[in-house]
Amino acid sequence: MLQFRFWRWLVHSVTAKLLSCFLLLIAAACPAMARQAETGFLDRRLAISGTTYKYQVFVPDNWNAKQSWPIILFLHGAGERGEDGLTQTEVGIATAIRLERGRFPAIVVMPQCRKNIWWAESPMREVAMKSLEAATREFHGDPRRTYLTGLSMGGYGTWAIAGKYPGRFAALAPICGGVLMPEQARAQSPDDSTPYKEAAARIGTKTPVWIFHGGADDTVPVTESRRMNEAMKALGGEVHYTEYPGVGHDSWDKAYADPEFMKWLLSKSLSVATGRK
Repeated sequence: MLQFRFWRWLVHSVTAKLLSCFLLLIAAACPAMARQAETGFLDRRLAISGTTYKYQVFVPDNWNAKQSWPIILFLHGAGERGEDGLTQTEVGIATAIRLERGRFPAIVVMPQCRKNIWWAESPMREVAMKSLEAATREFHGDPRRTYLTGLSMGGYGTWAIAGKYPGRFAALAPICGGVLMPEQARAQSPDDSTPYKEAAARIGTKTPVWIFHGGADDTVPVTESRRMNEAMKALGGEVHYTEYPGVGHDSWDKAYADPEFMKWLLSKSLSVATGRK
C-alpha cells in the first residue's frame, strides 16, 4: 500500500511539473505571437497641433525588424483629398502595389491631404514629413534610402517639398506635376524660365530625378515637366525624362507599372544620412 501511494505521488508530482512547464512555455510564446509583424496596408494616425491626421503605410510581406528598409513617401493628387485616410490608396503607387506587390520591397508612406489645400502648404507639408518620420521609426526605414514621388497635385508637392528639404531624399519621381499652376503655366512666356530655374536651384544637383508626363495631358500642361527637365539638366544633375505620347493626365498608371521604375529608384542612396528637419 505504501509503495502504491509513493508511485501515485510521483506520477502526480511529475505531471504537475510538466503541466507547469507547458503553461510557462505557452505564456512565453504568447507575447512573441502578439508581436508578430503586421504587413500589407496599415492604418496609422498622426497628431499635429491638436489635429489628428490619418495616413496609410504599406509594409512588405517579408518585413522584419532586423534590417533597415527603403522607404518611399507618396503624395496623391487633388481628387484623393479628404479625411478618411483611405482614398489616397485607390490610385497611383498603391494600385501598382496591389497588382504586383513583389515589385515593391519597400515601406511606402501614404499621407492624405485635406480638402482645399495643397501639399506645398502648411500644415500639409508637415503632415507629409512627420508621417514619413513616424513610419521611418516604426518600420526601420533607412534614412539613406528615402524617396519622394507624387502624381498631379502630388507631383507639384514633390517638387516643392524636395526644394524645402534639399538633400533629404535619395531620389525624386514627380509625375504630371509642375511648378506653376496650370492656368499660370499656360500664360507663361516660353522665354521666361525663371520659375523653373529657381525651383531647380532649391533642389540642387545631388538628387537624381525621373520625371514622367503624358504628352496629351489637358489638366497639367506637359510643358511644366519639359521645362523642369531642362532646368534640372542645366544644373548638371542626374535627370531622366519620360513623356508618353497620346497619354492624358493619368500617366501615373504607366509610370508606376514600368518595371524599371523601382529598380532605378531603389538603386539610389545618399552617401551620408541627413538629419531630419
